[in-house]
Amino acid sequence: MRTLTYFVACSLDGFIGDPKGDASSMFRFLDEEYVGYLAAEYPETLSVEGRRMVGIEDAPGKHFDTVIQGRASYQLGLDAGMPSPYGHLREIVASRTMETSPHPNVEIISGDLAAHVRALKAEEGPLGIWLCGGAVVAGELMDEIDELVIKSYPHIYGTGMPMFGGASFAVADFTLQDTRAFGNGVVIRRYSRNR
Repeated sequence: MRTLTYFVACSLDGFIGDPKGDASSMFRFLDEEYVGYLAAEYPETLSVEGRRMVGIEDAPGKHFDTVIQGRASYQLGLDAGMPSPYGHLREIVASRTMETSPHPNVEIISGDLAAHVRALKAEEGPLGIWLCGGAVVAGELMDEIDELVIKSYPHIYGTGMPMFGGASFAVADFTLQDTRAFGNGVVIRRYSRNR
């Protein structure tokens, strides 16, 4: 059974963006040490353009072969002229408003996203599924998430887009698997869900 991993960047107070979803304040932490770690350990989480910039265009995935993102997260790539921002992965966009895909590598899902994710998890294969964002999709898939990889940036927003938007109150326990701290203050924590 494949796993669904919410691999996400957030502020210390748990926001993945400002109230409008903008997370550009986190870009200043993309220094050589941190980007080098991501390129070596999670190369598939860098966009096609990011992979080109760091010289790992052909690097194989280590953790994921599929990415799921919400319509608003996907729009960031479209606005930057990238209709297939993670073209090295199978790309799935959850949207109730987008009727047709702007790129052949991007599959649009408008129905029962949780059921679709369960079908993806049941597929055979050594690599998992990356939940890229956004908040509403993460809230909708909260019960399906098997692993959290939280990249905490050393600043606070006070308010903004939460990690899990629109989710009902429910306690879910996770176990810390490992932690990695960087000189720029970023800390990556990996948790597995207690089932």
